[in-house]
Amino acid sequence: MKLPSAFPLALAAAGLATATGLRAENPPSMNQTYGLVIHGGAGVILRQEMSAELEARYRDALTQARDAGYAVLARGDSSLDAVVAAITFMEDSPLFNAGRGAVLNADGICELDASIMDGRTQAAGAVAGVHHIKNPIRLARAVMEKSEHVMFTGDGAETFARTLGFEFVPNEYFQTELRRRQLEKAQQLEAGKKSAAALHERVTFATVDDNYLIDQIKHGTVGCVALDQHGNLAAGTSTGGMTNKKFGRVGDSPIIGAGTYASNATCAVSATGWGEFFIRLSVAHDIAAQMEYRQTPLAAAADATIAKVGKLGGDGGVIGIDRAGHVAMSFNSPGMYRGYRLSTGAGAVEIFGPAQ
Repeated sequence: MKLPSAFPLALAAAGLATATGLRAENPPSMNQTYGLVIHGGAGVILRQEMSAELEARYRDALTQARDAGYAVLARGDSSLDAVVAAITFMEDSPLFNAGRGAVLNADGICELDASIMDGRTQAAGAVAGVHHIKNPIRLARAVMEKSEHVMFTGDGAETFARTLGFEFVPNEYFQTELRRRQLEKAQQLEAGKKSAAALHERVTFATVDDNYLIDQIKHGTVGCVALDQHGNLAAGTSTGGMTNKKFGRVGDSPIIGAGTYASNATCAVSATGWGEFFIRLSVAHDIAAQMEYRQTPLAAAADATIAKVGKLGGDGGVIGIDRAGHVAMSFNSPGMYRGYRLSTGAGAVEIFGPAQ
């Protein structure tokens, strides 16, 4: 079933709704508008498989993450600070596939990636395959600001973190019962012991039906893009990658230009989805390139790029904000955890796609 590539939220009162994404039709001047957009991953997010209680928990977590970042912008601090604040909140929440609550790799451990980019200078930092860093997005920023490099991986990244006094935690800190069960199911399917129908079996934990999460075996990510009061853009992304990933696999999240990109000349973008496709298409940069070279509006550029992902057989989504405060949330999966808030007063938090 072909799904719409973007989901316009109910923003008519704010003058922001469009057919293909979210953008202000008559935005205030740049020095008056600021705000941010967040995502908590895209995938098989089905209303019928999520209890009202669990939906409320996700909406509350997304709202708190969004508002944590917005508070940074409201007091006049940088878009980089806002991105880190919002993503750190989601890394600390067990609801998302980043930091605590990250999926497990084939060896049963959490392996974390993150990246960040400054739209003002186009400086960038990233880490991949870290196992003990409580907040990988903070380490990615340190790579950007305290080294001459863009990316560190594995033990090297953690050695760099140790020189800066970063907080280390045991890998068990990140692990949850849900993710262990998710790994078990993925490995059973891989071994051919169960059919694909096993993905839809009911698995209940505590008082909340988390069954629908079992469907999200392939991927999940968190991200934030922000525009501050000084007109500067920033983007960041953090993830635990794919359940049952092997051999040091790295997806798009720590790859600048694929999972994360920011330029004051165009936009800031964070991606979530099937990383192999997003890497091949340089998704985040592709959106910015359409804006720079063809003057394509942000929402249209995001839609076009996600259509390319779908044509290759991939799924997922992107969030974006441009230098004028136009917002885009485009995806071709059944749902995407997402939210935004602007200084104009516009804001929303959504989970499901329009077909639901």
